[in-house]
Amino acid sequence: MDKIPILRMGAFLLVTIQVDLYDRLALNLEADLVQMVNKTSAKGVLIDISAVSIVDSFMGRIIGNIASMSKILDAETVVVGMQPAVAITLIELGLPLKGVHTALDMEKGMNLLKAMIDDTEEDADEDQTTDDLITE
Repeated sequence: MDKIPILRMGAFLLVTIQVDLYDRLALNLEADLVQMVNKTSAKGVLIDISAVSIVDSFMGRIIGNIASMSKILDAETVVVGMQPAVAITLIELGLPLKGVHTALDMEKGMNLLKAMIDDTEEDADEDQTTDDLITE
């Protein structure tokens, strides 16, 4: 059975999809990725779809599900490398992909993830400071 590798890079998980996804492979990726987010306490997931030429409604839902489940586990999701035809298809299918952030390439995607994580940590620090003032 085929598997798509999930690489860990610090606080992030990196997935590079190099093949067209069929339904079973997409479901396996979804399950494996969510398990890895939980296992590693990853703060971000970067999914590179630059080699994917076709995204159907099922694949769009899988990407949305990954983002939603990752968010519940305190991780942000960024999809990079989307080809124009794929973007057009997703819009025409009416798939909003809530919770999915996008960037043009891997470098910009990593920078976006780092910025989101930094913002989240700053918000947590502010919340902690507020809690300290209330209890004192």
